[in-house]
Amino acid sequence: MVLKMRGVALLAAVLGGFPAGAQSVDAGNAATGKLVFLQCQACHAVTPGAAALVGPDLAGVYGRKAGALAAYNYSTALKASGIVWSAGTLDAWLTNPASLVPGTKMAFVGIASQKLRADVIAYLKTLK
Repeated sequence: MVLKMRGVALLAAVLGGFPAGAQSVDAGNAATGKLVFLQCQACHAVTPGAAALVGPDLAGVYGRKAGALAAYNYSTALKASGIVWSAGTLDAWLTNPASLVPGTKMAFVGIASQKLRADVIAYLKTLK
């Protein structure tokens, strides 16, 4: 509950800090995405070769085949999905992981805001 409340406060601060229309939703803003991603760091590392936490390391996730890291025990559903992480697949995943891949282990309700999803995707693209 505390983490969720911190995330809500953080998102409110992020959204309040940018003038309306200052950033295209499609392009995303990696700096804002990094702030939004703070809620994800409880489960995901972003350093290449980092040990898996609750979820897999997301360094280099953009362009990678879903379920491809040997260091993480993915669900059978995700490994069999055939997904390659692109802007479109990440957007669908961040909207509702269980809807995109029924049977996934990821227990995450999703990010309702299209702009915030675009920002997170822009940040994920920077992770090499």
